Amino acid sequence: MNLSFSRYAALVILLLLAAPALAGEARPDPRPRVLMETSAGNITLELDRGKAPLTVENFLRYVRDGFYDGTVFHRVVRDFMIQGGGYTSDFRKKQTRPPIRNEADNGLSNRRGTIAMARTSDPHSATAQFFINTVNNRHLDFRAPTEAGYGYAVFGKVISGINVVQRIQSLPTRAVNKRLVNVPQPVVVIERVSVIEK
Repeated sequence: MNLSFSRYAALVILLLLAAPALAGEARPDPRPRVLMETSAGNITLELDRGKAPLTVENFLRYVRDGFYDGTVFHRVVRDFMIQGGGYTSDFRKKQTRPPIRNEADNGLSNRRGTIAMARTSDPHSATAQFFINTVNNRHLDFRAPTEAGYGYAVFGKVISGINVVQRIQSLPTRAVNKRLVNVPQPVVVIERVSVIEK
C-alpha cells in the first residue's frame, strides 16, 4: 500500500485512538454521577472529570472504598455551605490518603449547588473532605497561584436533591468540641455514597 507520510500518520493516530475501544476498554465517563444517601434525604451529584480530573478521581476512589459511608456533615454554616466527609458519627476524624494538587484554576466557580474540596490554609492540602455551596461563593474561586488567592476546587454540582442541601443548611447547630463548632442538630449522617452506573 502506497501512502503518503501525512496519510500514514493520520492512520496511525486513528488506530491509537480506537485501540481502547477495539480492546474492549471503556473510556472513563466524563461526567460520572454519584448518589449520596443521607439521613436527611438523597443528593445526586454530577462530577466534571474534564475540568477537574485529579479531584474527581480522588473523590471517586474514596467513594468506591466506602470511605464516606457512615460519616457526617460536621460543619454547616447557613447561607454559606455544608461540609462533610471527614468525621464518623461519633466525631472521630478519619484517616485519609495523601493530599492532592489544587485544581481550583479550572474555570469552575463556587456557585450555589456546586461541590468543592475543603482544605487547610495550604492550597494543596485537600484529601477527602468536601463542601456543597448553598449560595454563590465566588470569593472562594481561584484568583492567583498564591496561598491567599488559590481558592477552592469545584469538581461537580448537585443535579437532584438541592432541597435536601437547603434543609441541612437550615438546621440549628452546636459545638461538640473545640474543633467542631457548627455541627447540625440533629446530626446528618451520610449513610452511603455510590457511583450511579449508566
